[in-house]
Amino acid sequence: MVSLFEQNAPRPLADRLRPRRLDEVVGQDHLIGPEAPIGRMLKNGQISSMILWGPPGCGKTTMARLLAEQVNLAFEPLSAVFSGVADLRKVFEAARERRRMGEGTLLFVDEIHRFNRAQQDGFLPYVEDGTVVLVGATTENPSFELNGALLSRCQVFVLNRLDDAAMEQLLERAEATMHQRLPLDADARAAVRAMADGDGRYLLNMAEELFRLPPEKALDPSGLAKAVQKRAPLYDKAQEGHYNLISALHKSLRGSDTDAALYWLARMLAGGEDPLYIARRLVRFAVEDIGMADPNALPQAIAAWDTYERLGSPEGELAIAHCVIYLGTAPKSNAAYMAYNNSVRAAKETGSLMPPKHILNAPTKLMKEIGYGKGYEYDHDTADGFSGQNYFPEGMARRRFYQPKERGFEREIIKRLEYWDRLRAKRDTDGGAKRGDENND
Repeated sequence: MVSLFEQNAPRPLADRLRPRRLDEVVGQDHLIGPEAPIGRMLKNGQISSMILWGPPGCGKTTMARLLAEQVNLAFEPLSAVFSGVADLRKVFEAARERRRMGEGTLLFVDEIHRFNRAQQDGFLPYVEDGTVVLVGATTENPSFELNGALLSRCQVFVLNRLDDAAMEQLLERAEATMHQRLPLDADARAAVRAMADGDGRYLLNMAEELFRLPPEKALDPSGLAKAVQKRAPLYDKAQEGHYNLISALHKSLRGSDTDAALYWLARMLAGGEDPLYIARRLVRFAVEDIGMADPNALPQAIAAWDTYERLGSPEGELAIAHCVIYLGTAPKSNAAYMAYNNSVRAAKETGSLMPPKHILNAPTKLMKEIGYGKGYEYDHDTADGFSGQNYFPEGMARRRFYQPKERGFEREIIKRLEYWDRLRAKRDTDGGAKRGDENND
């Protein structure tokens, strides 16, 4: 029950505009529409435990509160940041008491990923026997942050980052509530939506700040930048965003989409990522995804890393951008990567086979007597600089691990390998004929 004094207390615009009905929530129709998963639950008059996963300001808390109202459950909100075991115990006892009276409880836990594994396990019996319907909200990937046992008892729903249309809806609602237009021209209005970066709460906080400006003249984007603080990009170097963006950069490079790769590079740098981490990943990309298709890719990546270490930021970041462009436009091949993996697999399969004796050095008389080095042909002394001898262990068939692609420099490597194959085949043929003549003699 809200007191008279509390009703008259000042409230932020974002709080005043909280939806009163579920159909007023913007941007999440894929979950709450009539035929959507949560919509179907509500149609049946009951909901199951769930995890709402989405970015800040997309409506997780509001949805939980409205779900409780719609199915007539007592709403118990907790924040994992401020709550501990004692708070949970009180909530569970209250929920048990309500259950005895025939009333259900929706326990909403904000930032549920902040609870440790033992605390998360504490929910299990109460969720399993229906004492509470758990609705957890998280900005982090539940598969990384939540216990498997808890996830198996909850459905995970992914909330969308609010798109431009949803943000415009919120601005229009704000203007209707305030009975005035925002002092912005069309470009500045678009810039406000972009600055909020999908966060509806942040958008309404900015709008409240703008409503306080004297309505003399509509601001353009330049005037807007002076009037409000720019939002820092959503990026947590220790969490999923870090891995998502480096994956986006790596796969954009693999797909030879240089422009997309530059965009993801800029996103990471704007979010405060360590440029040296990016430089290390570019070196990995050069050897894994380009390899011998462009042998210069690795020196380019090492040079970018070295340049950043020498120059620092911001000048050194340009060297990293140069490297991204080089790698993005280079021919791609994972042939060396696959060759290495295949050779490792073969080495494990074949165990401790000895090298053939003819390629072993014989520094002692005994080693010479037992055949070490016997029959070895020095390749430089042959007409083609290629002896064609066998270098695999005796008893192991020759294997082709390296399969170069018809791309970039590897086209030339294919020609060399085919040339050596022909020489090797000729040697085998000539050698077989010679051995036959010796036998006839």
